[in-house]
Amino acid sequence: MAVNVTSAGQTSVLITGGNKGLGFEAARRLGAQGWTVFLGSRDEDRGRAAAAELTAGGADVVLVPLDVTSQKSVTEAVRLVREHTDRLDVLINNAGAPGNAVAPADATAEEVHSVYDTNVYGPIRVTHAFLPLLRAADNPRVVMVSSGVGSFAVVTDPGQPSSQMHELAYSSSKAALNMITVRYAQALPEIKFNLATPGEVANRKFAATDMNRHTGQLTVTEGTDSIIKLATIDADGPTGTFIDRLGPISW
Repeated sequence: MAVNVTSAGQTSVLITGGNKGLGFEAARRLGAQGWTVFLGSRDEDRGRAAAAELTAGGADVVLVPLDVTSQKSVTEAVRLVREHTDRLDVLINNAGAPGNAVAPADATAEEVHSVYDTNVYGPIRVTHAFLPLLRAADNPRVVMVSSGVGSFAVVTDPGQPSSQMHELAYSSSKAALNMITVRYAQALPEIKFNLATPGEVANRKFAATDMNRHTGQLTVTEGTDSIIKLATIDADGPTGTFIDRLGPISW
């Protein structure tokens, strides 16, 4: 039987890839609001250090060892979360893989598959496994962390830097994630499924993280604005939308 550590007024969230970057900052910000944070981390040592830092800052954090490319790991994560709660209010599918920016002419199926395993199959594995706990919540929300390069409108705009970023794996994986999220939103209206990009599409800016070697123009806090907005929507909030910190963006 689950030991419910979340009170009736306390919101719970699971964040994949929560030990650093956008995931860690989202955990910090939601923890500061009094949420119970289930911190997913593929590297258990790094996850433990991140959880300790957040806890020292006053957050209620439970470390969840979680490799989104492993069904066994995802199943074990569900078991661990169930030890603490009988519902999950919010799932943030944040874990992502950038790939190696291999040019299309040189890209192999293996290269693309490795990125899809994290960016596409990972969110499917985690979402499917946690659906029962999400359905037990009063206002369940799923936030998928996408990218501006997953937008056809962005990639086909000659004025956008990503139009000259010739690779297959990452951009197509985020486009696939966008479609998957819309289909979830249509089929499961009782759960809000939305997409966030951590950049500012109109201003051609992106957040500085390890994934881009901290070359982005936005802070990691600014990069999580869209994620936090979607994680905290109320029962009348939207579903099936794609936003950055400035508002809706084109598909």
